[in-house]
Amino acid sequence: MSTASPWQIPEAILANADRYRQIRRAIHAEPELGFKEEKTASLVASHLSKAGFEVTTGIGGTGVVGTLRKGTGARSIGLRADMDALPMTEANDLSYKSTRPGVFHGCGHDGHTATLLAAADYLAGMDFDGTVHLIFQPAEEGLGGARAMIDDGLFDRFPCDLIFGLHNFPGAPVGTFTLRTGPFLAANDSFSLTVHGRGGHVGLPHLAIDPVIVAAEIVTAWHAMLGRRSAPTLPVTLSVTRFHAGEADNAIPDTARLGGSTRTFDKATHRDIEGWMRDMAEGIAAGYGASVTFTRKVLYPPLVNHASGVHAALDAARAIAPADMVNDDAEIVMGSEDFAEMLQVRPGAYILLGAGAGANACMVHDPHYDFNDELIPIGAAYWVKLVENLL
Repeated sequence: MSTASPWQIPEAILANADRYRQIRRAIHAEPELGFKEEKTASLVASHLSKAGFEVTTGIGGTGVVGTLRKGTGARSIGLRADMDALPMTEANDLSYKSTRPGVFHGCGHDGHTATLLAAADYLAGMDFDGTVHLIFQPAEEGLGGARAMIDDGLFDRFPCDLIFGLHNFPGAPVGTFTLRTGPFLAANDSFSLTVHGRGGHVGLPHLAIDPVIVAAEIVTAWHAMLGRRSAPTLPVTLSVTRFHAGEADNAIPDTARLGGSTRTFDKATHRDIEGWMRDMAEGIAAGYGASVTFTRKVLYPPLVNHASGVHAALDAARAIAPADMVNDDAEIVMGSEDFAEMLQVRPGAYILLGAGAGANACMVHDPHYDFNDELIPIGAAYWVKLVENLL
């Protein structure tokens, strides 16, 4: 292991850091949306095959699993990276900027993929006793890629005693590790509301039923409602992120449409929030003589780390990073991750790897975001240490 401060990283990974950086940037330049990651999946499969892994493709759509067995041990673990990009336009001016308009690796999945490939190369030459499955998942960004892989027999075909996930985390110092036992990330659900009014001339508003006024009041009431329906000790957010109505400046439209996302942690709030929102919207609309259509899409459950997985993750993180760079009592995060689906099926842990703090730290899902390539060898060393410790 290298003694380069402050992380302990295998020399072979450090020596090839530029290679993995170029892989990451090649993926960044040609991003693919969920369930369309054909080129990325092909790159991953080819890389794993050359490294000596048994490769299985097409799992849950475009998912790839690389399997490496050594010794006679029966124990097996899974390491997961996500591959998909976001439906966003990149605002960076980089030599490896996205070449696909409206598609952008704005969450760092290009880096997650490159990091696990870096670990794959090292694992291929490492002695251990058991089986490791490298899981490259499609469609993490709201499309349910984890569930698709599970439904396609992921853990029946590739049994894992423990399963691990990692995500870069802007806002935390580079190379710091953050996790907690129990609930860590929020449940993620989306909603849509259409207010049905009656259009008319803006000079005769009393002859119309203005859906914009109704929708605006509903938005305000929803936010006020949370403080009275949900206990103040329970984390919950409701964000309206879309609001569309009308086309002409001098015409009241027939309908107004809005949508957004809720984030919850406890089962009761997750269950009840739809009813709260629907009742409030219907009541307000009825008062104006309007009506509403409300739909909710349940996306991801809360991400809950298992104690056994957290213990293993902490051992690995503490072996490569100084003690003050590993936080095992993290605050809960209102972001979500469909790795939560995997943790509902198998025990394991999800960890955040600090990508940079301060004024220049760009958060994921921002058009100016770019993965910090300094994380690739650190993350790869973490994956390797997990296998070394557990197998």
